[in-house]
Amino acid sequence: MGEKSRRLCALLEKREAEAALLGRRDSFAWFTGGASNHVMQASDLGAASLLVSRDRRWVICDSIEAPRIMGEELEGRDFELASFPWYAGSVAEAAGKLVAGKIISDTGVGGTENALEDLARLRWELTPAEIERYARVGEIVSAALAQAAHRVRRGMSEHEIAGLISLPLIEQGVQPTVLLVAVDGRIDRYRHPIPTTARLEKRAMLVACGRKWGLIVSATRMVNIGPVSGEIRRRHDAVVRVDEAYITNTVPGRSAAEVFAAGVRIYEETGFPDEWKLHHQGGPTGYVGRDFRASASTTQPVLEHQAFAWNPSITGTKSEDTMIATAQGPLMVSRPVNYPTLTLGGSGRELIKTDILVL
Repeated sequence: MGEKSRRLCALLEKREAEAALLGRRDSFAWFTGGASNHVMQASDLGAASLLVSRDRRWVICDSIEAPRIMGEELEGRDFELASFPWYAGSVAEAAGKLVAGKIISDTGVGGTENALEDLARLRWELTPAEIERYARVGEIVSAALAQAAHRVRRGMSEHEIAGLISLPLIEQGVQPTVLLVAVDGRIDRYRHPIPTTARLEKRAMLVACGRKWGLIVSATRMVNIGPVSGEIRRRHDAVVRVDEAYITNTVPGRSAAEVFAAGVRIYEETGFPDEWKLHHQGGPTGYVGRDFRASASTTQPVLEHQAFAWNPSITGTKSEDTMIATAQGPLMVSRPVNYPTLTLGGSGRELIKTDILVL
């Protein structure tokens, strides 16, 4: 945690604060190197918080959570425990007793100064250890989607297909944060198709965002039962080219707006100039699904070792994977596993993307 402590201490100096209180799941996972403080899946807030000063680190939680957090999540780590009875006390009260002076936080709880935007930026540049963990999560998510795609059959409901995706993720400790499934006409109508009872006839789109060690991988895979129509072929080839433009232009130092413009140009060149208006195109990721959605007005520069997930779509198909920007070129996190592929030029760099799986 040396580099992360350095970044956090620099922020404390900038904000003239004595300590930072980290209660969000993404913040907790980032600072601890992948530990979890959650109980409820459907909340960004955890059941334990970190209080970090320039020279001390505490875990603050109630008496219910303390044994597990200290015995499993943070065993052997350099954190002091500050717990309180579940029926009395609070994180904010405990923090106030431990640190005299200004406390910044990622929630604004208990009158602390909300510094979420600054705190979030601390985690945008991934460390070597995080990159290694991210690659493993990408492999699991990509393999789970491939396993599910190969098992889909005509007549299956979208709910059943979602189950096929989620089981291998959960079995390997990856929590699905987003599961979208669309079959046939629902692919054309909806960009965010939560699973329904609709049953597969010919085409399916499988989308998963999975989180492990706090890191989130996003990916989409397309499936066709029988030959792919000429029109879907044309559309999929086009959307993969758009994705290629986004990925190969995600270069450290270039603005997100420049990357966005590169993708929009390919929409136009391939004959689909207005499709980008129907859904956001993605943006930086890591410990949250998207730190922001890139657009023509996004001036934020791409950082070295910053993760991105672009998700261009053209009605009837979509291309989405997670990558890390480096000076040497894109490092693909959710590389194809057991899936047909397309090889693209990538502006002088070979780029392998998933094709449509035909069953």
